Amino acid sequence: MSSRRVLKAAEAIREVVSTAILLEIRDPRVRDVTVTRVEVSGDMRNAKIFVSVMGDEAKENLCLFGLRNSAGFLQQKVGQRIDTRYIPKLSFEIDKGVKNSLKVAELLNEIRREGGLHEDERSSEVPVLPEDSEIDPNSTASP
Repeated sequence: MSSRRVLKAAEAIREVVSTAILLEIRDPRVRDVTVTRVEVSGDMRNAKIFVSVMGDEAKENLCLFGLRNSAGFLQQKVGQRIDTRYIPKLSFEIDKGVKNSLKVAELLNEIRREGGLHEDERSSEVPVLPEDSEIDPNSTASP
């Protein structure tokens, strides 16, 4: 269910949690964290918070462990900000989308550096006109 109320609550939770992580959590395990998105259940009893952590997988796991230990504190902050019958139970998950997009960009850059297609493949796919030829825009004949 993605009602307007649930979407507003998800955005408010994202703001509160990201601010609290940045300014109030003193846990050294929770560093270089970005809250990417929040999914709230229809009854607003559960909120799944997706985070991106800069670093390797070991740092991600350590940070996730620290966030799970700080969940009660963060729920308290959310409860102070959102006026609902239930304070959502927070759960944390690593958002792999950011890492995957960085990996795709890296692969594309590598392909670009290698020159893409080989010369013989490139010539068969894209017609190349001689430099001294002129193209008449009114002409219907193909070059």
